[in-house]
Amino acid sequence: MLSNTCKYAVRALIYLGKFSEDGEKIGIKKIAGDLDIPTPFLGKILQNLVKQKILSSTKGPNGGFGLGKAAEEITLYDIVKTIDGEDFFHNCLISLEPCSTHHASGKPCAVHNQFSAVRAELMEFYSQTSIAKIIADMKGHEDVIKI
Repeated sequence: MLSNTCKYAVRALIYLGKFSEDGEKIGIKKIAGDLDIPTPFLGKILQNLVKQKILSSTKGPNGGFGLGKAAEEITLYDIVKTIDGEDFFHNCLISLEPCSTHHASGKPCAVHNQFSAVRAELMEFYSQTSIAKIIADMKGHEDVIKI
């Protein structure tokens, strides 16, 4: 359900949360190489996250990227909202428009009632799952989970 761009953003934030310590910055080439993401594409993603203050960046030979706030404060919701937009949480499962458009007209789609409960659970999961929680949950599974 998430775009590849959003998945790359999540992976990059997990990587930075796991490997950048005490405000240390990690260069884009290192991140892109370790995550096997094309450098120019990752650069655009990370710059977008910098604009939203989710990441911080420093230019120059010792520059790079780091988390813009504590890993506990960065949720999956923050990332999805920044990269894919809030439509992910509002669009109808069948139509290309937000469910509210159909619901306001009195004609929700055929799966509206069932999917609205799923959407609410997704919203809760994304809002309550932080980068720090994901990193903590990875402990002991490093050989299985490839960031």
